[in-house]
Amino acid sequence: MSLLRLGVSLQPRWPLDDGAAVLRAAGRAEDLGFDHVAVGNRLLDSGFGLDTDPLVLLSAVAGATTRLRLLTSVLVAPYYPALVLANQAATLDVVSGGRLILGVGTGWNPDEFDAVAVPARERGARTDDHLAAARALWARRPADFDGPFTRLRAAHLGVPPATPGGPPVWVGGHSDAALRRALRFGDGWYGTGAGAAQVTDVRRRLRELAADPGDADRLTLASAAFLTPPGIPAVVPPPGRPIGGAAPTAASVADDLGRLAEAGLTAASLWLPVAAEHVEKAMEWIAAEVMPQLT
Repeated sequence: MSLLRLGVSLQPRWPLDDGAAVLRAAGRAEDLGFDHVAVGNRLLDSGFGLDTDPLVLLSAVAGATTRLRLLTSVLVAPYYPALVLANQAATLDVVSGGRLILGVGTGWNPDEFDAVAVPARERGARTDDHLAAARALWARRPADFDGPFTRLRAAHLGVPPATPGGPPVWVGGHSDAALRRALRFGDGWYGTGAGAAQVTDVRRRLRELAADPGDADRLTLASAAFLTPPGIPAVVPPPGRPIGGAAPTAASVADDLGRLAEAGLTAASLWLPVAAEHVEKAMEWIAAEVMPQLT
């Protein structure tokens, strides 16, 4: 079976009177051998869990861990001016010692787009503009850039990233536009709840859309996956098909993850729809019962 790196989402609604709880959970994830932790991007209350700025929270996680990779899952690129996005990501890449993975998407929430005065109809074009500008700022000092929303002249980014060329960028989305964006600007593709058949289909579509099929083959394939371990109650419904089925066992979870690995997925971020007090128990079950079957 191909090696599949497992991460865990830090999305549960953590108690506001214990802000360090999420950091303790991240430290426990590192101790248990998870590859990464993932943090989503919400500006307004979603009702699904912790609604934070992922770059801010992951900066705190970076200081509480030493090995764990840090994934924005996903950062909504149009919310951030290109220069701000490039500088914040480079800063986190530096303070974490090169552990950042910048998962990005175009976003969808009309209320949030209205709140930041960004026209939702421009979200795709702004994402392309911001990623291209960030790539230029990470790669060159000084950098010049001309785009529809960003113009730079002899710009020196405040801090160059620790990772040469900038942190790896995983582009989220299942549309052809998202796949083209991954090919143009990304180091990887990032899905949501993708099954093995869908991963196989994405690989095929990437090769068809690429000018050179080898360009598609260089991309990391990763996806968020939903899992409620047995014996732990869900507090919100998973937003997609759960790994292992409606009544998962260690064997059924490992089987589903194995099929994803065989289809070409190399990283899965486990989104656990459980209460904050049960997150560590859920991670411990995964580490003890599932991870040994994936090696």
